Amino acid sequence: MSTTRTIERVVPAVRTTEGGGFIVHRPFPTRLLMDFDPFLLLDEMGPVDYAPGEAVGAPDHPHRGFETVTYALEGQFGHKDSAGHSGTLHPGDVQWMTAGAGVVHSEMPDPSFLRSGGRVHGLQLWVNLPRRDKMIAPRYQEIPSSRIPVATSADGQVRVKVIAGEALGVKAVIETRTPILYQHFSLQPGATIQQPVPADYRVFAYSLSGKGFYGEGDARQEIDAQKMVIFQNDGDSVTLTAGAEPLEVLLLGGVPLKEPVVRYGPFVMNTEDEIRQAVVDYQAGRMGAITH
Repeated sequence: MSTTRTIERVVPAVRTTEGGGFIVHRPFPTRLLMDFDPFLLLDEMGPVDYAPGEAVGAPDHPHRGFETVTYALEGQFGHKDSAGHSGTLHPGDVQWMTAGAGVVHSEMPDPSFLRSGGRVHGLQLWVNLPRRDKMIAPRYQEIPSSRIPVATSADGQVRVKVIAGEALGVKAVIETRTPILYQHFSLQPGATIQQPVPADYRVFAYSLSGKGFYGEGDARQEIDAQKMVIFQNDGDSVTLTAGAEPLEVLLLGGVPLKEPVVRYGPFVMNTEDEIRQAVVDYQAGRMGAITH
């Protein structure tokens, strides 16, 4: 019989600005929670409405030692890097970028979106790389919405987009360096899903919209949107239930790396010496530069 995990703690997202001044809601890293091994950061970008000419982004910046996962919900996200890769993410698209040894990256509004304006809403997750993979060659997996597996419950009340892992009988197409699940559930009012999770995964939920119920029985809690719900490792499933309105919620988890984490802005390594080397390599141009 499946056992539902109970809630360990709830962490509110902090509203802040990033890059060129775009608004994000960030559950971690903050003063309340630095990381959630194997994840380093989660930003909900927006939702924010831009008038024509107002949209902002993140100009040229380096990365080393981890992966960035960008998931577009509304609007358009343009990007370029020092390896000559460029493109535009549209609603529902996912870009899984393995920075590895180092890349210079730019995430700016697509020119057509900048001219027209509109609503921007998306997510960026930072996934730590294990020590063995910190210096691998950079790699992209850019998956359009049409290729991301989607499943619906038998009663039609629950829908899930499977970015990583497996849910409702479908498996993700994205390859991950370590075991990870990343799933976007859409629940109709009153709907419930009991999602299996591997015993060795640390797991949390993050609601994008709607007040939902997390857990079951006497341990069930009603929690608002833009809260990070951290589950204990005391069961083999997570139970999510929508309240009186639809619930849009992310379920994320992974096997902890349990390795030292040393951060310096866009560099995440295992030792301070490796961070100093990353700075030297970037300043020497060894991570390349973006041609604009």
